[in-house]
Amino acid sequence: MEAPDRNLALDLVRVTEAAALSSARWLGRGDKNSGDQAAVDAMRLCFQSLNITGTIVIGEGEKDEAPMLYNGEKVGSGRGPGVDVAVDPVEGTRLLAYGRPNAISVVGIAPEGTMFDPGPSYYMKKLVVPAGAAQVVDLDAPVEVNLKSIAKALGKDVDDLVVFVLDKPRHKELVDDIRKAGARIQLHTDGDVAGSLMAVDPRGEIDVMMGTGGTPEGVLSACAIRALGGQMLTKLDPQSETERQACLDYGIDLNEVLSVTNLVKSEDTFFAATGISGGTFLPGVVYSGTGANTYSLVMRGKTGTLRRIEAHHSWNKLMKFSSVKYD
Repeated sequence: MEAPDRNLALDLVRVTEAAALSSARWLGRGDKNSGDQAAVDAMRLCFQSLNITGTIVIGEGEKDEAPMLYNGEKVGSGRGPGVDVAVDPVEGTRLLAYGRPNAISVVGIAPEGTMFDPGPSYYMKKLVVPAGAAQVVDLDAPVEVNLKSIAKALGKDVDDLVVFVLDKPRHKELVDDIRKAGARIQLHTDGDVAGSLMAVDPRGEIDVMMGTGGTPEGVLSACAIRALGGQMLTKLDPQSETERQACLDYGIDLNEVLSVTNLVKSEDTFFAATGISGGTFLPGVVYSGTGANTYSLVMRGKTGTLRRIEAHHSWNKLMKFSSVKYD
């Protein structure tokens, strides 16, 4: 029997836990920048202990705009495999600032050169479904047709389905179409990485995610979706003429439909997410006088493994695990 290679997701979860523990101190305090900065600082420091030679493909922005965890930054000890890295230290900074549910810290990695480079694209149209409906969706089909196909594949009626949609003015027509088709809707102000994960989580109550969200978040989500066998169909969807022209100048085909395998070309992905604020997806950080509890998901694409981790961090142990519960 061949010995298994290292599951880097179990190293990545230390990075997302550190970011969550630092940023959760800013829960509901109305200062999204400070909460995000706390997560960035903790995540960057923790990356130094990982034996990877990483390059951030999806980060906090360009170097001049984001002094830490910027696109192109090198992370890791430099003594391990070459990997592309996608990070979102706080996915849902406004959720954190206003004490709303489902703010999370997320990291995904894949072999070097396999992540889609979004260039100047900020927005993409997305359709995310679980494994059972991965083969029946068409991004260009009418909403009603997709919902009927998804329901049939999942063994449900259309009115059993729950659709995750970001509550944005651009989705007014989409929401109307979903309602006309008879499906139910969960509207969320922010957090389309969490929405993508909810749609493919076998324990979740979301059946599908629809609508236009962040392009970087789409690439990051693809690391997890590949692990769970779901599907994400996307098409870049510029929200301004400036963005549209920038994408064309970068050589991007705005009519091309990209699947999850286009966004991350390797199945050897690793993904970790830790809850910051509590919610339907992951419980948030819970502090006590002696430490804190965190709740995380870790996934590995090569084996299709999903682990749920509840960890207690003891202050008198320098925030190392005093107990870890795997599910």
